[in-house]
Amino acid sequence: MIAVVDYKIGNLYSISKALERLGEKVVVTDQPSVVSEAEAVVLPGVGSFGKAMENLEKNQMKEAIREAQSGGKAFLGICLGLQLLFEKSKEAPRTEGLSLLSGEVVKLPPTNKVPHIGWNQVYFKKDSPLSQDIPQGRFFYFAHSFYVLPEEPLIVVGICNYNVVIPAIINQDNIWGFQFYPEKSSTWGMKVLESWLRSWKK
Repeated sequence: MIAVVDYKIGNLYSISKALERLGEKVVVTDQPSVVSEAEAVVLPGVGSFGKAMENLEKNQMKEAIREAQSGGKAFLGICLGLQLLFEKSKEAPRTEGLSLLSGEVVKLPPTNKVPHIGWNQVYFKKDSPLSQDIPQGRFFYFAHSFYVLPEEPLIVVGICNYNVVIPAIINQDNIWGFQFYPEKSSTWGMKVLESWLRSWKK
């Protein structure tokens, strides 16, 4: 069973249905007990960093997520869900993130059209379970104003270029993160979700 975390502002329906189409049992939840029982955890996108962390703490989900990750469960963060995995964000400077990954979240430069909305190409920087199934330069759907700057560059698996290099795919141990929305990215989005599922079901 995959637990999709409900922090009251996330994009729950699309990612849940996408995973169900791939044959997965999915439970949308704001209960720590369900997260602890799940085989994998998905932290979806949409919303603001500060409000999302506030809601996660209200339901004791912050610790449940940390325990799930430290316990080795497969973990996927999507868009804001990826950003929440880091220590801090310029969007909410006084709010601590989940701190599962070292680094921070910064705003796209003012020289860019912000937010970054639409299709962009993703290029893999190194081999991974995902790069074996996804060719270079496939298009994925983005919608964001902030992006992650990992302290450890080696965890960046894939990038896109939006007049600034954006880490688009992150991987460290059992944690994966996508800055784009796979559930809104048509054929290749479903393929990348399928590859993620295969990476921890071996």
